[in-house]
Amino acid sequence: MEELENQFRYLVGGYYGVAIMDEYPLKEYVLKDIENYIRDFVEVNPIPSFAYKDEALKVKESLSNKTKLQDALIVLTKMNGPMDLVFLIKQRLKQYSK
Repeated sequence: MEELENQFRYLVGGYYGVAIMDEYPLKEYVLKDIENYIRDFVEVNPIPSFAYKDEALKVKESLSNKTKLQDALIVLTKMNGPMDLVFLIKQRLKQYSK
């Protein structure tokens, strides 16, 4: 169960990682795709007595932007997301390592 919970957390973290990428003009479309991906994940892998909304809020509030961006790279890779967004995220992550 904990593996599924962690997968849910990084999916949500990835969603919020893309959400902070204001310089990407098509981010709303990608966010919708990630949202659908998360819904499909939850539907296929239900976790009994897991508070999804509470956990998503915790992820949003507790993860650093760097971690959210790292999660976004994982999610976009799994989903075959747009490579231009992946490159933008990698550029942003480089700023954190300076």
